[in-house]
Amino acid sequence: MSTLESSLPDKFKANFKEVELPLSDQEASQEANRCLYCYDAPCITACPTGIDIPSFIKKIASGNMKGSATTIMTANPVGASCARVCPTEELCEGACVLNHSTKPILIGNLQRYATDWAMKNDQVLFEKGEPNGKKIAIVGGGPGGLSAARELALLGYEVTIYEAEKEAGGLDTFGIVSFRLPKKISLWEVEQVKKLGVTIKTEVRVGRDIAFNELLETNERVILAIGMANVPNLNISGETLNGVHDAIDLVRSTKSPPIPTHIEGKRVVVIGAGNTAIDGATCSVRLGAENVKIVYRRTEKEMTAYDFEYEFAKQDGVEFRWLTQPIEIIGDSDGNVTGLKCVKMKLGEPSIDGRRKPEPVPDSDFIIECDAVVKAIGQKRHSELIEKLGLAHNDGVVLINKESMQTSNAKIYACGDVIFGKGQGEAMVVSAAQQGKTAAYHVHESLKEMYSAQ
Repeated sequence: MSTLESSLPDKFKANFKEVELPLSDQEASQEANRCLYCYDAPCITACPTGIDIPSFIKKIASGNMKGSATTIMTANPVGASCARVCPTEELCEGACVLNHSTKPILIGNLQRYATDWAMKNDQVLFEKGEPNGKKIAIVGGGPGGLSAARELALLGYEVTIYEAEKEAGGLDTFGIVSFRLPKKISLWEVEQVKKLGVTIKTEVRVGRDIAFNELLETNERVILAIGMANVPNLNISGETLNGVHDAIDLVRSTKSPPIPTHIEGKRVVVIGAGNTAIDGATCSVRLGAENVKIVYRRTEKEMTAYDFEYEFAKQDGVEFRWLTQPIEIIGDSDGNVTGLKCVKMKLGEPSIDGRRKPEPVPDSDFIIECDAVVKAIGQKRHSELIEKLGLAHNDGVVLINKESMQTSNAKIYACGDVIFGKGQGEAMVVSAAQQGKTAAYHVHESLKEMYSAQ
């Protein structure tokens, strides 16, 4: 039993175990043998990291489990996490040729089966490259930073990751609910990187504990993988009342003991309809909330949460209130939340991004009685740090050369959520992993060119 599960009250232990069971040996064998091992496999093209899916599945079928796990992790340094959180129905499984005749291969489940085997058998899948004497600093130890570090270590670089949290792994470690992605999975991926000689300095915030200029002066290149910050303010009355929570903080609080009890028995309203809102809602259910509602100012069609997340929330009993805009959080004389005042919305003409703009319906105010409000309306940018670095950006989205991941500073590259938004990048763990690899490759190429010219 994990440390997290052992710290839980008995009534909550089952709630925080993984909801999807792993394949048995027999199920994995049967599923692997269904694969057609396509020569020109569309599933590979659909995977942002380009995992050789037919190859890793064939190795499962033949009993070569280490070879299967190595194939996966070679392409995707956070492949164990992605096996659990990737929207596979939109990516690899969605591209499977068997969709036309039967049902697609359960690629994500097989990926989990192989990487779980590697974890259970304490496999070290890679060896660090011959040292080349060059140093690289990576700011942020999430999926993008870890992927960049792994690739650079294989190429012989001395790599140091500077991570603000007490443990590396970023979103995978702290930001995704444990019943979908247990913390131990992400930490195993961190260990795989550390075993290549990568130094990970935790609880070090660049700009506070170490100057960014120092990193630039003591390293050949710097890769920025800082992700995003907390949920922004709603900018409505009552936001400072007791019982108003940040969804990111709520999820984080359930990933390490002691598990919080401030949601138990409460009527919870979650504001937002992305994956973080779903996580905040399902966490609340598992923490013993009496009732959980999600309110969203647009319709089901416009919600940004993955389909499987939406279905999961509905199965958990989460209620959805569409075309609903909060305008005030109501409290009692003691400063505790008692309700959420909302207004009904309607969709108007499309805005610049193509989405229909929600507009309030006159005289449609109403109150949802609740004891807790969870904010999940996106995440803030680390704009202050980006400004201090003097990097070109668009409202906190660092601008890059999309081929090389190089920023406006030739010594700084960027990957992950820090480059997502404004029509640039994708907000997926697997995309961040690929961006980290790409940044590493182009750092290597730039240094080869520089030293060969000297």
